[in-house]
Amino acid sequence: MLKNKLLVVALASSFALPALADTAPASPFSANVSLTTNYLYRGISQSGTKPAVQGGFDYAGASGLYIGAWGSSISWLSDEYATGAAPAGAMNAGLELDTYGGYKGTAGATSYDVGFLRYNYPGNYNSGFVKADTNEIYGAVTYSIVTVKLSDSLGDTFGTANAKGTTYFDVSANYPVPDTTYTLGAHYGKQKFKGAGNDIYTYADYKLSVTKDLGTGYGVSLAYSNTNAGAAWTSPQGLKLGKSTAVLTLSRTF
Repeated sequence: MLKNKLLVVALASSFALPALADTAPASPFSANVSLTTNYLYRGISQSGTKPAVQGGFDYAGASGLYIGAWGSSISWLSDEYATGAAPAGAMNAGLELDTYGGYKGTAGATSYDVGFLRYNYPGNYNSGFVKADTNEIYGAVTYSIVTVKLSDSLGDTFGTANAKGTTYFDVSANYPVPDTTYTLGAHYGKQKFKGAGNDIYTYADYKLSVTKDLGTGYGVSLAYSNTNAGAAWTSPQGLKLGKSTAVLTLSRTF
């Protein structure tokens, strides 16, 4: 797809740029690019357990308001119907493009974040297919190294019809190791689907990670992820998309 090719070109260019001297005031604009061996979202592979290219742009104002966009190559929608397992589906959908906005603030030693997130899956679809496009609102509270977050779906959820009220509860901790460039991370999440018959998609996931700051905006992370996702999260090709796995990611922010 053209969009995927453009994302690859942008990524390659960004990794090739030399580091610039930090002489200008901090900008409210930032960007990020990454290469990952497996795009996991909430413990479920979005790339058919294969590598993915990702990148995004953000604006964060001094008032606490922010907006952004982020994209990744994916394969799960096309894989879902590549074997003809269903009469309707995605004939070609290789990109996830998310747009979001919200507000971040502090109250004493606690920080908070509330916002809206739209998951977009452009592509060619057969008629009668429930598109994966999803709207969520979210709220998060952080104290010290621990963050608690709740996301709530406003309608059909990732292609599952009549799933309004589906939630994802997330607890994570990130500990910067003193006098090093390493950060240790731990995460637990619970994806709970609402709607008649949709409970087969409910599952929990967890992740342990270590991240190293390489300097000049570069970083590398290694994570171990696992879920208790059932057969509903197995692709027609027999891939267990929520299986235990290790993921290596190289990223750059600028």
